[in-house]
Amino acid sequence: MTSPVYASSSGTTPLSSHSELVDSESSYSSSSRSSNDFADVFFTPLHLRHINAQLAQLEPIDIIRWSVTTFPGLYQTTAFGLTGLVTIDMLSKIAAERKSPHPVDLIFLDTLFHFQETLDLVTAVQKRYPTANIHVYKPRGSRSSDEFIRTHGERLWETNDTLYDYLAKVEPAQRAYAELKVRAVFTGRRKSQGGARGHLDVVEVDDAGLIKINPLAGWTFQQVKAYIDGHDVPYNALLDRGYKSVGDWHSTSPVKEGEDERAGRWKGTAKTECGIHNPRSKYAQFLMEQELLKQEKALDEAFQGIEISARS
Repeated sequence: MTSPVYASSSGTTPLSSHSELVDSESSYSSSSRSSNDFADVFFTPLHLRHINAQLAQLEPIDIIRWSVTTFPGLYQTTAFGLTGLVTIDMLSKIAAERKSPHPVDLIFLDTLFHFQETLDLVTAVQKRYPTANIHVYKPRGSRSSDEFIRTHGERLWETNDTLYDYLAKVEPAQRAYAELKVRAVFTGRRKSQGGARGHLDVVEVDDAGLIKINPLAGWTFQQVKAYIDGHDVPYNALLDRGYKSVGDWHSTSPVKEGEDERAGRWKGTAKTECGIHNPRSKYAQFLMEQELLKQEKALDEAFQGIEISARS
């Protein structure tokens, strides 16, 4: 029998090792844990394939409606790229239908190295969608780029890009998910962005059990831009200067005619993702390696101290 995968605060676990009682007729487990405000949500692989086959036939706004109804602990992670802005606008339309506030809170990872145009867009979005609650998370212990550089060194994104991704994006995202009790997130990923996203499903469950919903997975850049223009959605001013995918200023450049829209991210490298959509196990391994290096450095310094003491 195939074990289901499910979203929980402790990660992905086979049903057979899950100690809580599960209603076999549903995709929710009952829980007596006071620290868990939401029911865990799980899918068997067959159920997930069925859901994706059905959702692939729907328009993005209907996928969003279904998600809002289906998932507890649902948030939108966004850097206010074009696709994320479409999702925000569609959520605002759902709020208007229901005569209620914006139904999903937003999580914005402020790496401290965003373009000023991106930060200006955040302000414009807050004005346009005043009931949308935005949670801002920054690298732990840093309030500015200068402070980050003083702590972690110059140009860390070049000298150790994996460490930079972890400090600026992965750790703040994981902290947000833990503090906000996130079970599922809307993302702005699309198949037409190419690379690892070329075979994207509408609903995925990552290796830590987080459910990721990609409501515009089947849309092209042209469809996204047509929606933005047709609904007068505010967007990043850099788009009009040749940028199609905007990240940090130090790793983003304009895209040439005929290039993939994400070709301007980490140009000249084999890198295609910033870290938050990579397997979390990769970062667990990375942290272990960093801890070993730290211990080796401490031992080296201790031995050097002993040698100096012996010579004196």
